[in-house]
Amino acid sequence: MKKFINKVENVENEMIQGLIKAHSDKIRKLECGNVLVRNNKKEGKVAIITGGGSGHEPSFGGYVGTGMLDAAVAGAIYTSPAADIIYEGIKAVSADKGVLMIPMNDTGDIMNFEMAAEMADMDGISTAMVVTNDDVAVDNSLYTVGRRGVAGTVLVHKIAGAMAETGASLEEVKAVAQKAIDNVRTMGVAINPSTIPSAGKPGFELADNEMEVGIGIHGEPGVYRDTLKSADEIADVLLDKILSDIDYSNSEVAVMVNGSGGTPLMELYLINNHVYDALTEKGIKIYKTLVGNYMTSIEQEGFSVTLLKLDEQLKTLLDAPADTIAYKA
Repeated sequence: MKKFINKVENVENEMIQGLIKAHSDKIRKLECGNVLVRNNKKEGKVAIITGGGSGHEPSFGGYVGTGMLDAAVAGAIYTSPAADIIYEGIKAVSADKGVLMIPMNDTGDIMNFEMAAEMADMDGISTAMVVTNDDVAVDNSLYTVGRRGVAGTVLVHKIAGAMAETGASLEEVKAVAQKAIDNVRTMGVAINPSTIPSAGKPGFELADNEMEVGIGIHGEPGVYRDTLKSADEIADVLLDKILSDIDYSNSEVAVMVNGSGGTPLMELYLINNHVYDALTEKGIKIYKTLVGNYMTSIEQEGFSVTLLKLDEQLKTLLDAPADTIAYKA
């Protein structure tokens, strides 16, 4: 295992400290654990909190800021954060309009966020929760009952955060977040796996001519293995699965071509070139395109394609101002 680290057991903490030192003008860390919050706390508006395992950078701390998240709670790599730490994050950002929690569909994440909500309720803090589940590759996995939450989660954060900035109620912010969840779909592929530092070896092995189709974001294998194909052919495999899940006919969409951490931007833009053409040929209008590393799996060589079906409300919220480390609008 070759990695630029010091001690394996210090990776997450040192990463968070480095993040804070680089961006102390925007975010700070609570004393109780790896909870990142906005420097300029919102007042009189719904707060948005999320969290999950480390290793997905810039998710989730990179999206803490104006127009998106109020807090992000980081666990160990690919590991859910503890309920009591999530609770500290809720307390830190809560105002009189309550807190919306947006975990991904991971059994550990959901359990710990629900426990944190129970603690918050005892303190008189109103909470609500929506769960992202945009992955079309699987209906159930090792980590979930139902579909996994993957890169489309970032778009849900953007839309929910924008709605919260308008001063909307907790119920209204929850409703629009759920609307985004209902209309976003993702599928991914990898040609090389990630290595968790504490494990010291890759999550799976691939021959030089193989690819893993239907990957999640925790370094796990996909739903099937296939012979490596051209970029255009791979993009078509992912798009076909996504387009079979929702009727996108005559609709406008936001597109995200998301890198898994080890895929060059050159290749991501090459992939987007075909995604754009393939959707256009099908009569699907592309309203906004995002290309880059938005939700990664450490150094995994792979990518995912996300489509979000838009209406006028979602377009407005997607375009609304945002100022975070990793997302600006």
